[in-house]
Amino acid sequence: MKTLKIPAILSISITLLGLGVVGIRSLLRSTAPEITTSAESTKLGKVDQRIVRATQLIEMTPDKCDGYNQLASAYMQKARETADFHFNVNAADAITRSFAVEPDNYDGLKLHAKLQLTYHRFAEALDTARRAQIVRTDDQDVWGMITDALVELGDYPGALNAAQKMVDFRPDSSSYARVSYLRSLHGDTIGAIQAMNAALKAANPNDLEGIAWCHVQVGNELMNAGKLQAAEVQFDEALQTFPDHRLALQAKARARIAAGDIQTAVEIYEREQAKNASADASQALGDLYTLLGREEAAKEQYRQFEILERENVALERSWRHMLNYWLDHDQNLEEALKSAKQEYEARKDIFTCDSLAWALFKNGRFNDARKLINEALRTGSKDARINYHAGIIFRTLNLRQKAEQQLKLGAALNSAFDPVQFQTAKKTLEEL
Repeated sequence: MKTLKIPAILSISITLLGLGVVGIRSLLRSTAPEITTSAESTKLGKVDQRIVRATQLIEMTPDKCDGYNQLASAYMQKARETADFHFNVNAADAITRSFAVEPDNYDGLKLHAKLQLTYHRFAEALDTARRAQIVRTDDQDVWGMITDALVELGDYPGALNAAQKMVDFRPDSSSYARVSYLRSLHGDTIGAIQAMNAALKAANPNDLEGIAWCHVQVGNELMNAGKLQAAEVQFDEALQTFPDHRLALQAKARARIAAGDIQTAVEIYEREQAKNASADASQALGDLYTLLGREEAAKEQYRQFEILERENVALERSWRHMLNYWLDHDQNLEEALKSAKQEYEARKDIFTCDSLAWALFKNGRFNDARKLINEALRTGSKDARINYHAGIIFRTLNLRQKAEQQLKLGAALNSAFDPVQFQTAKKTLEEL
């Protein structure tokens, strides 16, 4: 990351880069909330007012793309703020209507690429962004989308080049955030924290959700650095800025787990599940209930996870979360390996390489697992889960020094990466 002249990164509106693709990881709602019209619009929140104004513009100029594009943008912001994916479905419909009146209009292409990223259609998003560049090559936002797509596809040299272009055109919060993520992927935790703090300072003061998101990302990097108390301060700042921010609540729960306060973490997840059930929260509760010896409650949460995650799979077109769950619980191992291979054919980012390595390992193919885990480690990332998997694989292959090195990264720095797997990591490290 030394080549990146860090002055800025990722518009808070970005849907990737560690955000977990906001919205997809939550339960879909069957209907969107009703939006009132003109006279009552001033009573609405800012994003709902944007939806009303866009709808009014469409009514006045139905043969122009502007209103549809504004409506799509507002719905995407609504999805981020509410963690309700349904609004992205509305955004997709608005973009379709935008192209119907003005095929391949520039702003529509940009919105389409962003939505494709949200849907994990990374190759398609890359193609759409490059189509937009036929019109303009100097748009910093498009370079950001290209960066995101290349990162998710595993083309890190290409992503670095695209991010440098983005920084060169306009160093802002959006640029800094991408710099931060790329530095994190390359193991430069201190640099990642510096860049994300720069993103936080440059964030739009009116975008409270975006500011909260930046705080969460700073906290996540501090967790990776083993600075747990400082990390939790960031998560608390996020929640003060944007109460009930889902990513911040999940991060707060992880911080409580790292502090040994399992009960508070359970309470956070239980409150979230009561309001809006999600696959991630179900899996987390299953793990925590397991630690507490509440086996029946854990089984119910795991059952709920599989139901909700299958809905996510249909949207993401990715089995990664499901197959990782199967592998960690020694279930459906052959199917998990098949799914992991399919994922790897589509994208070769370090997390996909890690999933395939773990699937190979769980199916007894240890030497093949070693090859793939080395691919997952190729950027020097200090991701606790990858380091944990690497440590277990190296230990099995009797590579004790490498195993110890990786387990210390995965088990000692971020104990909240997985409260159940952490126990195995800790025990294995003690035995080396």
